[in-house]
Amino acid sequence: MDRKKILAIVGPTGIGKTSLSIRLAKLFDGEIISCDSMQVYKQMNIGTAKVTEREKEGIPHYLLDEQEYDEPYNVMIFQTKCRDAIQTIQNKNKLPILCGGTGLYLKAALYDYEFEEEQEDTEYTAYLHSLSNEQLVELLKQKDEKALEKIHPNNRKRVIRALQIAHSGKNKTQREEEQCHEPLYDIFFLGLDIDRDILHERINKRVDLMFKEGLVKEVEELFSDPQTWGYTSFQGIGYKEFKEYFEHTRTLEEVKDKIKVHSRQYAKRQYTWFKNQMKVHWFDREDEGQIVKSVKEWLYE
Repeated sequence: MDRKKILAIVGPTGIGKTSLSIRLAKLFDGEIISCDSMQVYKQMNIGTAKVTEREKEGIPHYLLDEQEYDEPYNVMIFQTKCRDAIQTIQNKNKLPILCGGTGLYLKAALYDYEFEEEQEDTEYTAYLHSLSNEQLVELLKQKDEKALEKIHPNNRKRVIRALQIAHSGKNKTQREEEQCHEPLYDIFFLGLDIDRDILHERINKRVDLMFKEGLVKEVEELFSDPQTWGYTSFQGIGYKEFKEYFEHTRTLEEVKDKIKVHSRQYAKRQYTWFKNQMKVHWFDREDEGQIVKSVKEWLYE
């Protein structure tokens, strides 16, 4: 087996990537790196569906509980830590298995993706934050219209980021076109697929289970203070929906329904992203026999 190979398990939220990663790690002597932008935060366990110690079945996991929930985390930090973890696992002559649904994090770690350090123009940033979502989108149309093809107009954070990049001299599209984004490793992208109705049912049941396991208490302990609502960690699905609950404008049942809707929408975006950005080998989630066979053939080819 060539230990420079890397297995990356991708797919939508709620499809069962974690359980499959543990099964494959046991079969192929692997260790697992989480590629989830929310599971890096300590104390945020239920809302992120973080794997438990019992569920790990003794398999070492990396990049879980790395960051305090009140500290910022970004793709550049992840890129460095993930590549370090890959090297650590390879030094042990084991197979690195990356598992998660945060596509940009995965791509940044596995491809020759470079980030430019830049000084933020605080005055311009303050100006952007003063604009409405509609005004931001109109401004981005003027500065970098192509960027809007990859950014949802309601994703205020990403629209502002694209405008900051454009303001720095080169727009987001130009920077991406200048980078060829070639893979740094021999990677097998294993994508999990399932009937959409079944996936939506799984997502809904998972959200129901989160509430039964104590999601409300977890969120209240971390984010009941309005000063915490600006934290990067609070922007994740399963947490941000509680803002209106804390403001007494939304019931817990409405919060639960919102989380389900946002999770299903996120799953759709994940499918689109992975199908457009990477050469993924897609498998029926229920056909583990074929999955194991294909991974084995790739490892020993």
